[in-house]
Amino acid sequence: MTLDIASIIWVIGIVAWAAIRRPYRSKAKRTKVIADKKSTTENLALVFCTIGLVIIPLAHLLTPVLRFANYEFSPLLAYLGTISMIGFLIFFYFSHKHLARNWSVTLEIREDHKLVQHGVYKYIRHPMYTSFWLWGISQFLLIPNWIAGTTGIASIAWLYFSRIDKEEAMMQAQFNDEYTQYCTKTSRLWPKLF
Repeated sequence: MTLDIASIIWVIGIVAWAAIRRPYRSKAKRTKVIADKKSTTENLALVFCTIGLVIIPLAHLLTPVLRFANYEFSPLLAYLGTISMIGFLIFFYFSHKHLARNWSVTLEIREDHKLVQHGVYKYIRHPMYTSFWLWGISQFLLIPNWIAGTTGIASIAWLYFSRIDKEEAMMQAQFNDEYTQYCTKTSRLWPKLF
């Protein structure tokens, strides 16, 4: 593994992310929203995610501006980053596939919204966030730069911690006892072991 290959893997991950999301974004636009919990904080967190997960790393890879914050490249970390990137894309794909028309970028309830409890959602309530955490970890491991490598995790942390309680409250309000029961069988990010 070389630094150039690690950079290419990161770029492939970003392209795959965009390719996976595109058709679901188009379908979501055609489904009527009946309730939303959008806020300025959420919009800022989403902007920061775009900056931290895409723009800053691209700026680092394409310009010398952030090179002062580089640290020594480790092939072992890059291999681990590749595994994390693959995990990110798998969780990302299946969370979109199983949500289908219920998916949205922001906190929204769509017309005829269903509580998805199959596929990856049978084990994890928020696999999309799991995928994002894996994305941030892969970025840190693939890009040996203290700024470009860490902005992904920082932006995901902001999005997750500013939104998860609101999202769960919205789902609880929409699905009541069904959601309460679902929560007893699943955890937020990783499958329950017991």
